[in-house]
Amino acid sequence: MKTKILRNIFISVSVLFALARLHGADMNDGGLNFSNMPLLPPRIMQALNLPLDGGYANRNTAVGTGKAIEAAAAAKAAAGREARIDSSFDSPSPKAEGTFISFDAPGAVTGTFPSSINPSGAITGYYSDENFVGHGFVRNHNGTFITFDVPNDVFGTYPSSINSSGAITGAYCDAVTCHGFLQDHNGTVVVFDAPGALFYLTLAINPAGTIIGTFFDVNFVTHGFIRAKDGAITTFDVPGAVNGTEAVAINPAGVITGIYTDGSFVSHGFLRDRHGAFTTFDPPTPGFINAFAPFSFGPDLSIMPNGVITGTYFEFIPGNPFGGNYRVFVRATDGSFTTFDAATYPPCCIWSFPSGMNPAGTITGSFNDGFTINHGFVRTSDGTITTFDVPGAGTGFNQGTAPLGITPGGVIMGLYRDPNYGVHGFLRRP
Repeated sequence: MKTKILRNIFISVSVLFALARLHGADMNDGGLNFSNMPLLPPRIMQALNLPLDGGYANRNTAVGTGKAIEAAAAAKAAAGREARIDSSFDSPSPKAEGTFISFDAPGAVTGTFPSSINPSGAITGYYSDENFVGHGFVRNHNGTFITFDVPNDVFGTYPSSINSSGAITGAYCDAVTCHGFLQDHNGTVVVFDAPGALFYLTLAINPAGTIIGTFFDVNFVTHGFIRAKDGAITTFDVPGAVNGTEAVAINPAGVITGIYTDGSFVSHGFLRDRHGAFTTFDPPTPGFINAFAPFSFGPDLSIMPNGVITGTYFEFIPGNPFGGNYRVFVRATDGSFTTFDAATYPPCCIWSFPSGMNPAGTITGSFNDGFTINHGFVRTSDGTITTFDVPGAGTGFNQGTAPLGITPGGVIMGLYRDPNYGVHGFLRRP
């Protein structure tokens, strides 16, 4: 059977032709969805005449590494299906490690999509109505909900980040395009646009109220931007970023981390300090960094108050049927790296994605196993890894558990896909 699986991997070239819709298709076995990217639901992207793949093809698939990742993702999907029907492989039993709370926002019909949790346990995100239009929500630490829409949001409101004071940033879409917004803890909304922005890929806010993010221009090239608390917006590109800059995360000191793509379409990591100075870095070779990866629920890059960074990178591995694995890295402030896999059980191959790290050095994230099922993990600073599944999470293609953030107290927030591909939020208490 192993030979059959490998044969199917290499003859599954036809799967590649579906990749134009993989990143934006419905979340089921018939319409594959490898990623939670982009920020907006696929039907909204279509309504605004934006690319369903969020510009992914323009950014990453022209040559080399992008095509290799597409081929690896398609092959992994095919092999996972084969493994799920192969009686010689036993899928691990779900692990309900911890205390779980499942939640859905009031009015959610086609899914609840949490995106961020702040230190006090307040969660923001969006829920999708019967027309697949998004509406913002805040779930307070006591479990009560507040829902909201940015004025004139014809095609929805999509919060992406909440800070310690309860200020929220994200994107909303009017009848023509999408814009950034900031909502303070009193509910007052300010809208903004980075110069030249067509639509947004990421937005994040730190305790001081500084917003950073990534936008696409009309040529679907990415650029970073910073919006100061006074509303002033600065755009930036990392030196050498011929094919795009993606600002992903910001810490309380105003240090930004993200990735940039060079002239050979190879991606690298960067730090930008509050004065605008850049430091670039690469994970251990052979490999390259990604902020958004197939089968992840991204972004897969975080920076701590002390400057420690965690993220994911693709490591090329000789003999690996998919060319390599996505692994987790931790970059210390001295530039040294620690790498690890969330799990290593058969069948091949497990891809690991960190989604958050707290000041104690505890990392959470998801991993997609050889059955293409998602599971959660938490890794403490001493290297101990615990894997877990939300009760009720599905075990079909790309179903399962996906942590998205962690508080200083170790409370984990995320989403899970049930056996019917319904999407719900969850909290896990240690």
